[in-house]
Amino acid sequence: MEDILASEIKLLGGKNVQLKMAGVAFQGDLRLAYQACLWLRTASRILLLLDSFEVRSQQDLYAGIQRIDWSKHLNANDSLAVSFNSKNNPAITHTHFGALKVKDAIVDQMRDRFGTRPNVDTERPNIRVNVYLHHEIAQLSLDLSGESLHKRGYRDTPVIAPLKESLAAAMLLRAGWPAMAAQGGSLLDPMCGSGTLITEGAMIAGDIAPGLQRDYFGFLGWKQHNETLWQMLVNEAQQRRTIGIDKLPVMVGFDQDRHAVVAALQHIENIGLQNKIHIEKRDIAEVSAAESWPKGLLVCNPPYGERLYDETQAAALYRTFGAVLKQRFIGWQAAIIIGNPELGFRLGIRSQKPITLFNGALECKLLRLNIDEKAFFEPKAKSQQERIEQINLRAQTTAVDSHAEMFANRLRKNLKKLSPWLKNHHVHCYRLYDADLPEYAVAVDVYQSEKTWVNVQEYEPPKSIDPIKANNRLAGALNKIGKVLEIPPEQVLLKIRRKQKSTEQYEKMSDSRRFHIIEESGCQFWVNFEDYLDTGLFLDHRPIRLMIQQQAKNKRFLNLFAYTGSASVHAAIGGARSTLTIDMSNTYLDWAKRNFTLNGIQGDHQFVRADCTEWLNEQARTEQKSQFDLIFLDPPTFSNSKKMDEIFDIQRDHVQLIRNAIALLSTSNGEEEKGILYFSTNFRRFKMDLEALADLSVENISSAMIPEDFKRNARIHSCWKITR
Repeated sequence: MEDILASEIKLLGGKNVQLKMAGVAFQGDLRLAYQACLWLRTASRILLLLDSFEVRSQQDLYAGIQRIDWSKHLNANDSLAVSFNSKNNPAITHTHFGALKVKDAIVDQMRDRFGTRPNVDTERPNIRVNVYLHHEIAQLSLDLSGESLHKRGYRDTPVIAPLKESLAAAMLLRAGWPAMAAQGGSLLDPMCGSGTLITEGAMIAGDIAPGLQRDYFGFLGWKQHNETLWQMLVNEAQQRRTIGIDKLPVMVGFDQDRHAVVAALQHIENIGLQNKIHIEKRDIAEVSAAESWPKGLLVCNPPYGERLYDETQAAALYRTFGAVLKQRFIGWQAAIIIGNPELGFRLGIRSQKPITLFNGALECKLLRLNIDEKAFFEPKAKSQQERIEQINLRAQTTAVDSHAEMFANRLRKNLKKLSPWLKNHHVHCYRLYDADLPEYAVAVDVYQSEKTWVNVQEYEPPKSIDPIKANNRLAGALNKIGKVLEIPPEQVLLKIRRKQKSTEQYEKMSDSRRFHIIEESGCQFWVNFEDYLDTGLFLDHRPIRLMIQQQAKNKRFLNLFAYTGSASVHAAIGGARSTLTIDMSNTYLDWAKRNFTLNGIQGDHQFVRADCTEWLNEQARTEQKSQFDLIFLDPPTFSNSKKMDEIFDIQRDHVQLIRNAIALLSTSNGEEEKGILYFSTNFRRFKMDLEALADLSVENISSAMIPEDFKRNARIHSCWKITR
C-alpha cells in the first residue's frame, strides 16, 4: 500500500516523499503532520523522527535515547508508553527488554532533572515513543497518531473476520472510486458484513476526514501541541464534511446475515451517515442493482475459505457471485479482495493484473474487473459435480438461451402425447425426453414420488463444442423443465453421462443419502437422485420387470447382476416361491434388501454378494447345480472392476455366460413349465452369436420390451427369451 499512501501524502502537500519498506517518508511542518493524522486513509501511524543513532550494545541504546531533551516533549508528571521493534541487531533481540531500556533512559533523565518521573500508560499516554532498531541503526520517533489510524471511531460492534478500515480505503482508492464518485457513480457492496467498505467509500465520496470521529491522537498530550492550529483544521474538515455528504451518490450494502446488517447500520449511524447509505438483508443470489442507480463500482470482501466457510462452500459462493455479476452488473466496475486466487477464478471474469495486499497476516489479491462480456470465460470445473453445480446455478441466475423455448415446446408435445398412456397404465416414473433435438442432448426422466422429481442426464458434448455455449444450452434446458412441469429448481437434478468405463455407472457422485419412494406395478422402490449416476431403477426395463412379475407365481427366481434388486421385488410380489439376488456390490445388495423390507416381503429370499460370472462358472463345475424356473440376466457391457478376477466383455463373453445360466434352468417336462432365461443388454452394437447357441431356443423380444416412453430410441436395450 506504500504507493497509495505516497499519493495521499503528495495530495496533502508532503515534500520529498520517499517509499520505504512498509512505510513512506516525507517532510513538512506541524500543520502537515496534523493533516496527515486527520486525512490519511491508508496510513496506520504517523511517526515524527527525532533522531537516529548506532546501537552496538545496550549502553548505546540508553545513551542514544538520552541525547534527546525529553523535557521539550513531556512534563515530569506526564505519562508515556514505548513501542520497540528490533531486526537483525545482535545486541538487543528481545523487544520487551529494548522497550524497558528506552523507558529507563527517559525516566532517569526526567528524575535527575526534576526529582520526579513520568508514569507508564500503555493505553492513552501523553506521548508514545517509537524505536525501530534495524541492524545497528536505531530510529527514534514520536508516534503522533497515538494508536493505529485505522481506528476511525465508528466501528464498535465486533464481527467475524473484519476488514481493516485502512485496507478498505486502499481497495477503494486503487479501484478508482474517487473519480467514479465525482462522476456520480454508485457504490455497492453485495456482502457488506459490518459495512466497512461501504462506510469508507462514503467517507471518500463525501470528503469526510477519516480521523474526524477520533477522540484521541498521540499529539494531544505532547508539550509542542498547537491546539489552535489543530482546532482550525478540525473545523475546516467539519465544513468539508457538511458540504460533501449532500453530494453523496447511491451507496448500498447487502448481506445475508441479519447480525451483520444490524452492525452495519449501527456503524453508519455512528459516523452520522444514516439515511445516506441503504443497508438490506439479501442473499448474494438475489443481489441486483435498481434501474435508477447509475453504474459504478461494486466492491466486496467475500469469504476467503480461511476463517469463514470451508473451501467447497467458498467455491460455490464465488460461482454464484460470478453468475450474478455476469447477469446483473454489465457495465459496472468491481474491486474484490480474495485470499485464494483459485476462488477468484471461479468468478469467470478476467481481471486486470491482481494487486497483492495483506489483510492482517493473510496475503490477498485485489481483483479489479470490468464487467463486460468480453471479459467473461467459463471456469474449468475440477470435477463433473462442480460442472453440474455451475450449470444449476446458471439455470437459476442467468438469462435463458433463446433456443430454450424450442426445447420447452418439445417437452410439452411429448407430455401431451404420453399423458393418456401414463394414465391408462398407471405409470408414475417415465422418460419424457431423450435427445429429441440435437441442440439439447439430454435425457429427462420424471419420477412422481411425494413430489415430482426430474432426473436430467446430459450426454456429454464433444470437446469441439464451445463449453460456454454447451453450458448455456444445458442451463436453459434445466430452467424450462422446471417451468413446463411447474416444479421448483431444486427438484430438477442434473447428471453428466459420459462414455463409461468399468462399472462407472455405479460409482458414488455425492453423499446426500436422500431417498424417495416411488411405485411401479404394485411394487415400491427406494430411489436416489443425487448420489449415483443411476437412480436405483432402470425405467426402460419396466416391461420385462412386469413380465417377470406376471410369470413368477410359484417359480424359483434368479436375478444376476441384480443392481438394487428391482426385478427380484417384482418376482416376489408376483408370488415367486423363492428368489436369489446376486450382485458384486454390498451397497446395492443392501439397497435391494431395503426394497424388500419396503414391500413387506418375507419368505425364502436370499441375497448373495458375488461376481456373477465367477458364481456361474462355479455352478457349472458343480454336479448338484442350483435349479431355477426363471432367470433374469442383465450384465454390464464391460467391467474391469478390481472386485472381478478377469475383465468382462459382454460381446466376447456372452455365449459362455448364457450357457452357464441355462444350465441352472429347471428341466420340468411340458412347454408351460419349461425354465426361461431372459437376457438383456444395453450395448447398442451387440450381436447375439446365434450360431454358437444353435442348440437353444433364442427369441428376440426386444420390440415388445421397449416401453412407450422409450420408443423414440428403440436401441435403448435388447432383450431375448432363451430356453432349452
